[in-house]
Amino acid sequence: MRILVVEDETKVARALQEGLERQQYEVVVAGTGEEGFYLVSAEEFDLVILDLMLPGRDGLQVLGTLRKRGLVTPVLILTARDAIEDRVQGLDKGADDYLVKPFAFPELLARVRALLRRGRTQQVALRLQLADLEMDLVPRRVRRGGKDVECTASIPGTPKDEALESKAGVLPAACLKAHFASISACLH
Repeated sequence: MRILVVEDETKVARALQEGLERQQYEVVVAGTGEEGFYLVSAEEFDLVILDLMLPGRDGLQVLGTLRKRGLVTPVLILTARDAIEDRVQGLDKGADDYLVKPFAFPELLARVRALLRRGRTQQVALRLQLADLEMDLVPRRVRRGGKDVECTASIPGTPKDEALESKAGVLPAACLKAHFASISACLH
């Protein structure tokens, strides 16, 4: 299971990484909101642990943008902001859980396990298959005949999540999603 930790405090990030790795999770750390946003847009993660007070783009901005773009990966906010209003805002922006610093590591681990259990069921529904063509929509992974098709997340001049670019040509993601069912019906 891959976990992205978006945390700018080096000591906290290191402690999270070491503790989670001791539990056999693969952990990637991002030190800024921009880096976290880029990583979660470009790679597949099973969970994101997100601080709110980050340099540059703050955690709520990152979370709001990711949810608007359709990301269903579970997000646990881990922050020093402890006001009820902050918790409500974080959950309303799309967080799946909210934990205030300082925290007990066993509680964090329990929350991680719970979110990972829930996250698996949500992501299964976002995988499309037609004959030998498979598309995982969240990580934007495409396979044909069991082999990966190289894609990038953007086309110059278009928003990242509105298009996929491959060696075979350029095909807008919205087009793929809209016509996948009709293509399937034609082939059957």
